[in-house]
Amino acid sequence: MAPPTKKHAASPVDSSLETLALSGGFRALPAKFSESSDTFHFLYIKEHKVRDGSDTSRPTDKTLFVLNVPPYGTKESLKTAFSGCGAVRAVYLQQKPGALPAKSKPPSKFFDIHCTKGFKVAYVVFKNPEGLRNAMNLPTIEPFVLSTQKCPISVGIKKWAEEYRSALVNPTDLQKDVDAFMQLHDKKLEKEDAAAEADAGVPDEEGWIKVTHKGRKPGLRRTETVSNRIMEHERRKRERKELLNFYTWQQRESKREHIAQLRRRFEEDKQKIALMKAQRKFRPY
Repeated sequence: MAPPTKKHAASPVDSSLETLALSGGFRALPAKFSESSDTFHFLYIKEHKVRDGSDTSRPTDKTLFVLNVPPYGTKESLKTAFSGCGAVRAVYLQQKPGALPAKSKPPSKFFDIHCTKGFKVAYVVFKNPEGLRNAMNLPTIEPFVLSTQKCPISVGIKKWAEEYRSALVNPTDLQKDVDAFMQLHDKKLEKEDAAAEADAGVPDEEGWIKVTHKGRKPGLRRTETVSNRIMEHERRKRERKELLNFYTWQQRESKREHIAQLRRRFEEDKQKIALMKAQRKFRPY
């Protein structure tokens, strides 16, 4: 079998890469997973620049733009790796270049859907402009190490085990979180109902009056209290049915009593009809 034609790059890095010019103002910075790794990976770095300069969280004179960040790269590992250039204030990881996503509070701490997978881009923000200059002047002879003893990166089975353990949720804590969410939801519905009642019959800016109709039996709002009451009623109904017809002999007795009751009603109706005939009040047609 012929050997593969493609080979991974090996350290040390060729000194000719130090003068390699890339388009767009990027510099190729070799990086490897750990000190014991034989292969390296290229990070492409340049100064972060925006046209309007309105990005206050990522100032142009302090922010390093990093492309081709491997899937195992984390904020902590990049912060530790670039801290040798200067104090790092923040690291932002994104799926693709662009504006920072709007900060939104997750509905629950147990379900975090914001997860960046695969290769990504990073914005490393230094505290001082000197840190950015040092990062752009990093030597490319020795590869950059991402996983160190100070900040190790979990991969493989160890990472899967950590993700599995973090996915396990305490039922008591989850129930408390659900109860708190439902209480806020019920309060929101109450405010909406109060606002709707206050606006009823009041003309708007153009003089129109919003008319709403409520039936004699309006539907129940599915609040937490109402839902619990309905579930409790269904549970009692189900338990009562299970207790009454649990055994086979109970089912037979129940059917026998039902048939006897139907026969008794039939006989009573026959007697009523006979009495009405006798009184000449029976007119079937």
